[in-house]
Amino acid sequence: MSADLTPLAPGDLLFETTVTVDRARLVRYAGASGDFNPIHWNERFARAVGLDGVIAHGMLTMGIAAGVLEEWVGDPGRIVSYATRFSRPVPVPDPGEAELTVTGTVGAVNEDGTVRVDLGVTCNGRGVLAKAQALIAVAHAPLLPVR
Repeated sequence: MSADLTPLAPGDLLFETTVTVDRARLVRYAGASGDFNPIHWNERFARAVGLDGVIAHGMLTMGIAAGVLEEWVGDPGRIVSYATRFSRPVPVPDPGEAELTVTGTVGAVNEDGTVRVDLGVTCNGRGVLAKAQALIAVAHAPLLPVR
């Protein structure tokens, strides 16, 4: 993906993609992050603490959204800031996988040469991140909205 910030206006859809998460990805993320909380891999434990089953790591969900944004913008150095709140867990069935839909929409075009991108991340039609926003620096590479 490649991006041009010049023609952007608030409300423009920049990207939409689906990313899958299965139990194997949870195990790999646990190993990489050091977060071995059993709610992310042990069905019995997750249910014992009141969950409907194993859930994805919140930081993994946040990272997936950041990865989609980085792929779209084409240069991670253009991401000035990124923040979110975790609003709902992502259940990961076994067997099977969870599907995350990640969208990016122009929230604001700022006079300082940045664009606020509002990220939407849903699973089963329900938002899993709240107020997910990134600030992108305008650069020479074009950023185009999805038409």
